[in-house]
Amino acid sequence: MTPDYWKTACRDLARADPVMKKLIATYPVANFRSRGTPFATLARAIVGQQISTKAAASVWAKFAKRVGRMTPANVLVHDIEALRECGLSRQKASYILDLAAHFADGRINTRRWAREDDEIIIDELVAVKGIGRWTAEMFLMFYLMRPNILPVDDLGLIRGTEKLYFKGRKCLDRKKMHAFGQRWQPWCTVATWYLWRALEAVPQD
Repeated sequence: MTPDYWKTACRDLARADPVMKKLIATYPVANFRSRGTPFATLARAIVGQQISTKAAASVWAKFAKRVGRMTPANVLVHDIEALRECGLSRQKASYILDLAAHFADGRINTRRWAREDDEIIIDELVAVKGIGRWTAEMFLMFYLMRPNILPVDDLGLIRGTEKLYFKGRKCLDRKKMHAFGQRWQPWCTVATWYLWRALEAVPQD
């Protein structure tokens, strides 16, 4: 399952870029769909920071069991110590409580997002403790399904680009990646996904 724009994006990228044309032909099936709720998606991203996928799944299961229905209100009835009993560090527990507070008091208002630009949403998200730009960009890509996100801090994107466009030579930094990626507009999300696939580095749910 893919967003409505996916086929158009693939057609345009394949016409404009021979590397993309080959990648798209190599990986004809894309599984790229939104899941869950905005709050749960962001909370899970915080839980998974700097730990293995297996460990993150275990902590998330305990956290979800403690909270029940994953809503900001249900999280906010718990304090840091209660969340730490689920396996969360003190820091991550405080981050999740801050996230819940942002949703509960309207500082994050998902109803506005359909008409907001990408950068406005990113600014709103990075105001939450524990959410950096990369996490916000992943959210825009995988939850909001925005078509033109280029996560220039992502090592997989940089290494995939170097592998396929520069014969593996490590020559890209954040600024150069941003400039190089302009060739994929307005479909940077789609191009990034295919470059991840080339490294088998597509982020996991």
